[in-house]
Amino acid sequence: MEETKAKLVRAARQAFAETGFADASMDELTAGAGLTRGALYHHFGDKKGLLQAVIAQIDGEMAARLAVVGERAETPWRGLLDEYRAYLEMALEPEIQRILLLDGPAVLGDPSRWPTQNACLAETTRRIRALVADGAIPPVDPEAAARLLNGASLHAALWVAASDEPEAVLAKALDAFRRLAEGLVRA
Repeated sequence: MEETKAKLVRAARQAFAETGFADASMDELTAGAGLTRGALYHHFGDKKGLLQAVIAQIDGEMAARLAVVGERAETPWRGLLDEYRAYLEMALEPEIQRILLLDGPAVLGDPSRWPTQNACLAETTRRIRALVADGAIPPVDPEAAARLLNGASLHAALWVAASDEPEAVLAKALDAFRRLAEGLVRA
């Protein structure tokens, strides 16, 4: 059963990245994976459910990459900022751009309501709480700060992905985000 699900996710990920969600044919996708549409419906309910699974997989990979970035930093605060920078830079990657930042919101709605974003929010809240407790940043409500940082980074990534000049927009977004986040340590 897990092998079947993995085949479908792998085939969908490739199709969504190459042609986009709307143009990906479920018949071609399932046939390419050596499966039937029935397998897709059984495991994911529909094409939208399959997109959710693909997004969850990509999001997990992104989280692992970001953790490595954060671990390399000299301080926990710098690590958090470096992770946000890396997240925004990922908005230039074609697969992330198309599946996560363009098709995902168009099909699944507001990304801030996705389960993966809730996990990210909880982790950021935990980390800010620890930074405040350690005196690395001045006292601030951890959840409020996490929501503002996550919201700013998400909307900046969506802006980059939808832009006709993503590299130029990324530079603007990184500068503004850095200034915004650094305000937390100057309070």
